[in-house]
Amino acid sequence: MKNVFLYLMIYAGSALMAYNIYGYICFSTDVRRHGNWDRAQRLFNLPIMLLIMFFVGYLTVGIFGKPDLVMAGILFGGSVFVFVMLLLIRRTFDRIQENEQLEVRLSAAEEASKAKTFFLSNMSHDIRTPLNAIIGYTTLANREGVAYEEKSEYIGKIDTASRQLLEIVNDVLDMSRIESGKFTLEPACVNLESCVREVSELVRGQLEEKKIDFSVSCDISHKWVMCDKVMLDRAVMNLLSNAGKFTEDNGSVSLDLSELAADGGTGRYEIRVKDTGIGMSREFAQRLFTPFERERTSTVSRIQGTGLGLAITKSIIDMMGGGIAVRTEKDKGTEFTVTVEFPLTEPAAEVCADRGDEVSFEGMRALLVEDNMINMEITQRLLRHEGFLIETAENGEIGLEMTAASQPGYYDVILMDIQMPVMDGYAAAQAIRALPDPKLASIPIIAMTANAFQEDIKKAEEVGMNGHIAKPLDIPGMNATLRRVLKIASA
Repeated sequence: MKNVFLYLMIYAGSALMAYNIYGYICFSTDVRRHGNWDRAQRLFNLPIMLLIMFFVGYLTVGIFGKPDLVMAGILFGGSVFVFVMLLLIRRTFDRIQENEQLEVRLSAAEEASKAKTFFLSNMSHDIRTPLNAIIGYTTLANREGVAYEEKSEYIGKIDTASRQLLEIVNDVLDMSRIESGKFTLEPACVNLESCVREVSELVRGQLEEKKIDFSVSCDISHKWVMCDKVMLDRAVMNLLSNAGKFTEDNGSVSLDLSELAADGGTGRYEIRVKDTGIGMSREFAQRLFTPFERERTSTVSRIQGTGLGLAITKSIIDMMGGGIAVRTEKDKGTEFTVTVEFPLTEPAAEVCADRGDEVSFEGMRALLVEDNMINMEITQRLLRHEGFLIETAENGEIGLEMTAASQPGYYDVILMDIQMPVMDGYAAAQAIRALPDPKLASIPIIAMTANAFQEDIKKAEEVGMNGHIAKPLDIPGMNATLRRVLKIASA
C-alpha cells in the first residue's frame, strides 16, 4: 500500500511537470510576442531544458527506481513548486501588460483632453470674434446720426459675422452627431459634375476677394450617380474653404474631378483640391483628421476655425466607403485627394428652376404657429415683406383649433414650429391631417424649426408635412421652399 502511494506521488508529480512544460511554452510564446527578445532567446531555452530534464528524471525514478517517501515527497513538491512559480510569473506578466495598456489609454486620454482644451480655447476665441462683431456693429448702427450708407455697411458686416458664427455652431453639432453615430447618408440620384460645379461657385466669391486664382475641371463620362448630395457638398465645401483660408492673397486653388473607372454599375471617382497656401508640417499632417486639432503657428492662429472641418470631411468620406489622402509641405501648399465609388444610375428628369414670378405670395394667407415671441415677430415681418397676410398661434393646439374652425382655402399654408408647449408641431401636423374635412386636412404644412438635422427633416415628412425650413432663416431658401410647396399645392 505504501509503494502504491509513493508511485502515485511520483506519477502525479510527473503529470504536473508535463503541464508545467506546456504552460511554460505558452508563457514564453506570449512574452516573445510582447517584445523583441531576439537577443535573449537562450534565456527562454534554458528553463525549458531544465524542466524537461526534471520530467525525464521523474519518469526514470517512477519506472526504474525504487522511491522512498523522502524522494517521492521531494519530486512531487518540486513539481508543485514549479507550478506555483509559473503561476506567479504569469500573474505578474499579466499585471505588467494591464499597466502598459492603462498607460497607453491614459496617454490617449491626456492627448484627447489637451486637444479638447485647445479646442475650447479656440472656440472661446472663434465664437467671441463674430459675437464681438455682431454686438459692436449693432451698437455702431444704432448711434444717432449714422448715415444710411454707413449703417448698410454695418449691417453687411453683421450678416457676415452671423454666418461665421452659424458655421462654427454647425461644425460642433455635426461632430457631436458623428461621435454619437447619428450621422447618416441619404443617397439620391445626383449629377456629380453639376454638384461639384455648384459648390465651386459658392466659394468663388470668397476666393476672388483674396484675389486667388480658382480653376475647376471635370473629366467624367458617367455623371449620374447615387449619393448623398448634401453630404458630398459639405465635404467638398470644407476642402475648398480650407484651401481658401490658408492660401495667401494672389495664390491659387484648383478643384479637379476625374473618373478613374466604371465597371459593374459602379463608378470610381477622384476629387483633388490643391492650393499654394502655407502648407503643414509633417508632424501635424499625421493628426490632420483628428477632431479639435489645429496646427499651432502664428499664421494659423490668426485664421478662424474649430479644427473640426477636416474631421467631419473624413467621417463623411468614410461613410461613403471612400478614402482621403493629403500631400503637403510647409510654405509650399497642400493637396487633398478624395477617392469614392458611387452606384451609376440613369439621368434624372430635369427639373426647371422655379422663376421668381411663378408663384406670387401677394395676398396669400399663412398661419404661423410659433411659441417664441422674438422668432414670431421676425418671421412675421419677413413674410409680410414677401406679400403674405399673417395670422399667428402660440402653440400647436391653438393652431389646430384655428385650422379646424377656418373655411377650406382660407389658409394657403401653415408654418409650424416643432418644439412648443401644450402640443408640439409633429402632433399638431398629424392632428390636422386627421381632420374630417379633406380640404382642411390637405393644407400645405411646412416645418419652420431649429430642428435642422436630416432625421428631423425625415420626421417632418413622416407626419405629413410638405417641407422643412431651418432656423436661422435663410430668406432665399425659405422663399424657394414656399414656392415649391405652394406651386405643387396649386397644380
